[in-house]
Amino acid sequence: MRKLLAVLAITMGAVGTVQAQSEDLRSNADPSAGEEMAASCAACHGQEGISSVGSFPNQAGQQMSYLAKQIMDIRDGHREVAQMAGQVDDFSDQDAWDVAAYFAEMEPNIGQAEDDAELLARGQELYRAGDIGLGIPACSSCHSPTGQGLGTAVYPALSGQHAEYTVSTLQDFAAGERHNDPNAIMRDIASKLSDRDMEAVANYVLGLH
Repeated sequence: MRKLLAVLAITMGAVGTVQAQSEDLRSNADPSAGEEMAASCAACHGQEGISSVGSFPNQAGQQMSYLAKQIMDIRDGHREVAQMAGQVDDFSDQDAWDVAAYFAEMEPNIGQAEDDAELLARGQELYRAGDIGLGIPACSSCHSPTGQGLGTAVYPALSGQHAEYTVSTLQDFAAGERHNDPNAIMRDIASKLSDRDMEAVANYVLGLH
């Protein structure tokens, strides 16, 4: 029992240290330094953080904690993105936070959802209420009613995101090809969505703000 308690104490201490380090990096994040580091990002994500290609995500207005985590996950091999190969290999943790701070300060994209009544109704239902029968929680519970996300929980902003990118992300989670979601929360949810449901949610959040 004493050994178990000692292990738990050490583990909790380590977790606390990591959280403190992350908070230090966040508080020291420098958007100006991030702008310089992010110069090459514009080729895919746009000069203003809004991509002109649907397969590349908009980064403008993204939650800083979420984007910093994604950069570090890609760097450390926890998330595979072919187009990002080698792009952030030399980033320090502080570099990741600086770039994330730079994008977080940008004005987010204001999208326009496809005017399809049935698609919009299903997307709204899933986003606002979920689907109890399928065991799908409301997207808004994590990503906020306006799609701004929740930085303290590292949940991303979805408002104005390209529908093509959102669908491909849900497909990757459903197939287990992307697996850097805490407690497999998105893998579990995405695996219960049909192709049509993915399309509906993606279309809805594109116009959500």
